[in-house]
Amino acid sequence: MSTPAPDVPHEAPRVRLGRDVVVLGVIAFFVMVGFGVVVPVLPVYARSFGVDNTLVGAVLSAFALMRLVASPFVGKLLDRVGERLVLAVGIGIVAISSGLAGLAETYPQLLLLRGLGGIGSAMFSIAAMTLLLATTAPSHRARAIGFYQGGFLVGGMAGPALGGVLATISLTAPFFFYAATLVIAGVVGVVLLRSPRGRSTTAPGEPPVAFAVVIRDIRFRAACVASFAQGWSSLGVRSALVPVLVVEVLKGTTAWTGVVFAVAAVAQTVALAPAARLVDTVGRRPAMIVAFLVAGVTLAAVAFSTDVVMLGALLAVYGVATAFMGTAPAALVGDAAGGRGGRPVAVFSMCSDVGAIAGPLIAGLLVDTTSYAVAFGSAGALLVLSAVVSLRLPRALPADHDAKEARPGSPGRAS
Repeated sequence: MSTPAPDVPHEAPRVRLGRDVVVLGVIAFFVMVGFGVVVPVLPVYARSFGVDNTLVGAVLSAFALMRLVASPFVGKLLDRVGERLVLAVGIGIVAISSGLAGLAETYPQLLLLRGLGGIGSAMFSIAAMTLLLATTAPSHRARAIGFYQGGFLVGGMAGPALGGVLATISLTAPFFFYAATLVIAGVVGVVLLRSPRGRSTTAPGEPPVAFAVVIRDIRFRAACVASFAQGWSSLGVRSALVPVLVVEVLKGTTAWTGVVFAVAAVAQTVALAPAARLVDTVGRRPAMIVAFLVAGVTLAAVAFSTDVVMLGALLAVYGVATAFMGTAPAALVGDAAGGRGGRPVAVFSMCSDVGAIAGPLIAGLLVDTTSYAVAFGSAGALLVLSAVVSLRLPRALPADHDAKEARPGSPGRAS
């Protein structure tokens, strides 16, 4: 009788991302390259109309505010006409409004066009994420999200450098460049994304879940808390206060702000693929708890930085944590919604927008009335709160994980 061979650990097969995921990642790159080109120039361009700093801030806020206002309607629109059409129209609106912004003759025209761009941005981003969740199985959902967000990160790092070069030509050149990159993104989407008839509307084995059921799911609620905390901390407090901290407290130049942000972006980009794999293979729950706890403590510690080197190190750790924070909550939305549903994704997006709008305003007030420590501490507290909420998440991995990656004779994997 032959002796049975000892069990040998089986390496999980390499996950091949679907065609739609790759296409969406390419679209994200072109969108973010253009956005990154415009962002550094926009305040200066708005100022050229002779307005004060408050009205300059209004131009920046108009985009986020209209994203927030449009999001509930986008969710319903997706259910009626489908993700592909909404995505293409949304990109088209942003492209046209950005090109016209470069031709604006008055401040009100610029403000109106930026607001229209926010509507288009809501359409694109919600449709893209809904499509991504709908075409990806739970066992590799985080990896698909990570690839998509990688397109944004790489584009976001390239954009500002190109924007600086284009700004030497004219203040309006970046807006036309942005419109051109959006046209490319739109064409890629229309030509390469499969129509609804060519794919299943839900991930394999996942029936649609009613929105009333989704909002009672702890996975969706934890994701929304995380989205709000991220909007407040990353898009709000970090982006608004770190540049001021560098100049006014650490007595550095504005160039150092770009350096520390670049360090954080590189750390996030490098960590994104391993983080996404861990979210899929180890579980959403541990990723949420550890990442948000580390991010909360790190961001609160930023206020106590004694020099730029210490600040850069803290932001690098925060960047690694954001690699998990960017994939795990979105994957939870897909798990709770059954891999589809525009309205859950819209609500999830709105939570981030609310945080991004309120975060800079309240943090700025806290700096004026108390200290940087309190302002950064507010963001840290929200991130830690998200970690605490995540303690209630189920320990089990997504439903089809065992069927795809577990092996006979091996114990089921749990987080």
